[in-house]
Amino acid sequence: MLNTLWLIFFLIAAVSGFYQWLVQGQADIFAHMVRSLFDMAALSVQLMLLLFGTLTLWLGFLKIAERAGLIDVLGRWLTPLFARLMPDVPRGHPALGLITLNFAANGLGLDNAATPIGLRAMKALQSLNPRPDTATNAQILFLVLNASSLTLLPVSIFMYRAQQGAADPTLIFLPILLATTASSLTGLLCVALTQRLRLLDPVLMLWFAALAVLLGTFMALLATLSSAAIQTLSSLLGNLTLLGIIWLFLLIGWRRKVPLYDSFVEGAKEGFAVARDLLPYLVAMLCAVGILRSSGALDIVLDLIRWLVGLSGLDTRFIDALPTALVKPFSGGAARALLIETMQHHGVDSFPALLAATVQGSTETTFYVLAVYFGAVGIQRARHAVPCALVADLAGVLASIGVCYWFFG
Repeated sequence: MLNTLWLIFFLIAAVSGFYQWLVQGQADIFAHMVRSLFDMAALSVQLMLLLFGTLTLWLGFLKIAERAGLIDVLGRWLTPLFARLMPDVPRGHPALGLITLNFAANGLGLDNAATPIGLRAMKALQSLNPRPDTATNAQILFLVLNASSLTLLPVSIFMYRAQQGAADPTLIFLPILLATTASSLTGLLCVALTQRLRLLDPVLMLWFAALAVLLGTFMALLATLSSAAIQTLSSLLGNLTLLGIIWLFLLIGWRRKVPLYDSFVEGAKEGFAVARDLLPYLVAMLCAVGILRSSGALDIVLDLIRWLVGLSGLDTRFIDALPTALVKPFSGGAARALLIETMQHHGVDSFPALLAATVQGSTETTFYVLAVYFGAVGIQRARHAVPCALVADLAGVLASIGVCYWFFG
């Protein structure tokens, strides 16, 4: 699948480039495409420098948690749930605890913590893989749920809106919460149907009901707070959770007489090795994405969508926010830049800007996640991971459009 997608990106870029040259008369299009290749290669190295520090830091703390037995405890607690969602993973396996920590970090918007934890979980799942170059069902479910962007506290989106002068930076909090929930549920259902999981199992139904009650209670509480209070609460919860995880690891490790410093250094060495192995996969994927974007293919798709929507007589305001949606699966940085450009061009509280912010908070950089998570363990055959992840992304975009029309008219 990855080999096919990589080739398709380059083929589409070639067709689009020749179209821009022959039909649109853009003589410098090929030079622009070549520059994008070198720019993406340089960006890959810059990302790796950031990942080196992040991975060594968090995998160091995770090694302390592992030696203190915290990950095993989490795995035992979640055995009833994951025994049904991931039947190929043995009960109490350390991967289950790591998966739990990863989902918790993602839900609170702690991307810097979620990525190294997720990579550690993927490596743990890989230890159970009988075919190391092919993704297992458990790895696919884990990746799709990561790519569905289940985020309860989108602090970074609030920050972008505040930087652009929004009167109420948290105005899009509830729309993002609803859209990202739709994205995650769609991803789970898509994988469950493909892998024929029994979602009507009583234990699963109990877990889903409990999560629904917790989410509903949380939303009801937030609805009673002012925008300033929500923003303060978001920042406070995120920072306290991040520091609380570190303090918890250190405290329990100290009580159980774990050699804290030595364990941290050992885990940090593993993080360095993981980051080093990621570079070839990042260069390959980001260069393909860069040449696709620079060829003008995305602009052609946007014009086609605008024309089709115009024929149907539907409202076309949402189309101005689609660049963020179209780019987000390929590049988080590009999507972030397009979000800010939309805010500046249309106004931070305009409908396109509000919709672009909601899309940014409820979708994920699917191909980046795919390259990083599968690349870290050397998986080349992704099987149904890509279609299911893209379906979840599509659900997030459609839910964002519907919710924004509902909230903002």
